[in-house]
Amino acid sequence: MIGIEQILQARERIAGAIRPTPTSRSESFSQNCGCTVFFKFENVLRTGSFKERGALNHICTLSEEQRRTGLITASAGNHAQALAYHGRRLGCPTKVVMPKRTPLIKVANARGYGAQVILYGDSFDDAYAHALELRDEQSLQFVPPFDDDFVIAGQGTVALELMDQAPDLDTVVVPIGGGGLISGIAAAFKSLRPQVRIVGVQAERVPSMKHSVEVGELTVLPPATTIADGIAVKRPGNLTFPMVREFVDDIVTVTEEEIANAVLLLLEQEKTVVEGAGATGLAAVYNGHVDHADGKNVGVVLSGGNIDVNLIGRIIDQGLGKDGRMVRLVVKAEDRPGTLARILALVAEVEANVLEVHHQRAFNVGLDEVSIELTLETRGSDHVTELVDHLESHNVQLEVTDQPSPFI
Repeated sequence: MIGIEQILQARERIAGAIRPTPTSRSESFSQNCGCTVFFKFENVLRTGSFKERGALNHICTLSEEQRRTGLITASAGNHAQALAYHGRRLGCPTKVVMPKRTPLIKVANARGYGAQVILYGDSFDDAYAHALELRDEQSLQFVPPFDDDFVIAGQGTVALELMDQAPDLDTVVVPIGGGGLISGIAAAFKSLRPQVRIVGVQAERVPSMKHSVEVGELTVLPPATTIADGIAVKRPGNLTFPMVREFVDDIVTVTEEEIANAVLLLLEQEKTVVEGAGATGLAAVYNGHVDHADGKNVGVVLSGGNIDVNLIGRIIDQGLGKDGRMVRLVVKAEDRPGTLARILALVAEVEANVLEVHHQRAFNVGLDEVSIELTLETRGSDHVTELVDHLESHNVQLEVTDQPSPFI
């Protein structure tokens, strides 16, 4: 189990190549969350995530011969990019094995940084097993994505920066996948500032660390799809699991809708792009899942920002729907001239903006009826209620449906 000395050594090793990332107080989220929120912007590192810290620290401990032989890893995306970038910078041939469903931006970036990318399996765990096979076959140096002392120590340098930049934190909220980031951060805080609460956050669909801690032993969960792909790990690490049990005060989960909304809120209010995994900490704080946070100083680690632009569009729609700023109505009305114009006029009277109209006569309607599906931009939940009441008061038969359709 690594301690503060290894983390301090890691800070010295990576200091020349990785500059401290900013930490800043968020005025808007401090007003909305009932606590003072400080964001740690790990998404601004060169490869877009905190993974550079651990990958570089591990490489720095290798001999010249080990570096020349070549590196290999398995990754859901961010560790692959980090290893590829610093491997090329230090002259190390690098191979990375990534799941087939890895976001395209992460695959393209890893290749762009000079790595040979191998897409294998449907999950991180499949890719991990294949990487170990290739390591043995080709005598490569394996750099684990999270379950490694040097990697954990490197990630722990996030905590050292937080202590300098926001010295009065009461709680630090950290995403959990395999557990490398939170293990390093928790080890540093519990050594130097043990009064600070460490709270981990997992996607509700893949709560592998939370489940393992609750049952008291390492467990493997079935694979699941989540927009927080960077933390979709079915089994925690052998090294990280006991550290999380020892040092982490609580682990909470967040839903897909909460993650999507957090990504949207960060875009709108902080003007920063954060991937699903990186937004889970804010999702937990914003939705009240973090205990003992009221009136406290809460640090939230935004762990990464590598997200497909196509997914951003769908996440924006999902977030707008959850926030009540987009709604879909299905209206059944008489099939005669002027019906659509009348309904759209009523919508305009309450100042809702029409985004899309679908008009059909073929399914689930009578011979003299038409079904009109309206996708509308609204100002929030109160505005949706006003809109529905206004339409119903004019004898419009309608149904409010989930908007938008699920993207996962």
